[in-house]
Amino acid sequence: MEELYQDIVQGDFSSFWEQVQAWLQWNIIALGDSKITLGLLLWLIFSITAIMIVSEVIRKFLANRILPRYGLDVGTRQSIATIAKYLLVSLGFFTILQNSNVDLSALGILAGAIGVGIGFGLQNITNNFISGLIILFERPIKTGDRIEVNGVNGDVVKISARSTMVVTNDNITIIVPNSQFIDNPVINWSHHDRNIRFNIPVGVSYKENPERVKEILIQVAKDNPGVLKTPVPDVLFDSFGESSLDFNLRIWTNEYTNKPRVLKSQLYYEIFKRFSEAGIEIPFPQRDLHIRSGLENKA
Repeated sequence: MEELYQDIVQGDFSSFWEQVQAWLQWNIIALGDSKITLGLLLWLIFSITAIMIVSEVIRKFLANRILPRYGLDVGTRQSIATIAKYLLVSLGFFTILQNSNVDLSALGILAGAIGVGIGFGLQNITNNFISGLIILFERPIKTGDRIEVNGVNGDVVKISARSTMVVTNDNITIIVPNSQFIDNPVINWSHHDRNIRFNIPVGVSYKENPERVKEILIQVAKDNPGVLKTPVPDVLFDSFGESSLDFNLRIWTNEYTNKPRVLKSQLYYEIFKRFSEAGIEIPFPQRDLHIRSGLENKA
């Protein structure tokens, strides 16, 4: 180091470059007929990093600039762009190895050894990675879908190789391993489209006119901007309950797919208001107690 420093101070750059080249030619490990030198290792690190950065830029360009021109939805664009990224990374990785004069047969042996290690110690990571590829190709879920799996309910915002990011209504991001979407039942509220039907149970007193109740419920649904006009809302006379006539207001929405409780709350507020104005009674559970007076006289 002192000699190298003296060479730089004295302006002898030829000696400096000779020392640098000697360092770069220093052998780190031998793979078959090829040797991994310090210079080759630095080149591999730089090249692979560049491939990762370039592939990510291309993924974003495809998803945000190219694919929107074809009218594809967000989930489809993200899936296509992510698959393209993986293909570019794989192609770039093998191209770099071939142009670096690395003995690929030796890497095959090394990959086999790593595969055994993966089989024993990295099963979950491998399972999640393969599950991520299945999700991207089969697309049981996609970015923008409203899903429910293992008690997690939210919107899919990103699907990566190992996990999927889901954002709940409370703006909490939950990282779900991809294998959860393959091994468990998944409820996808917006798989084909975001039109969802909700059932709103309503009970009224036995003395009320069912036709009048139906009329008010239909009007409440039609007046709510979050309820679709087509398919039209309808009301079912569900049952004769213990203390009420039970109806079921059925409405369709695509705006409140990810927040059904908000829509139900709006409808219940308006139903209570309209029932009060119309004098329709909403009963509460009650029990009538009948007491038989008098005792039999014993002989």
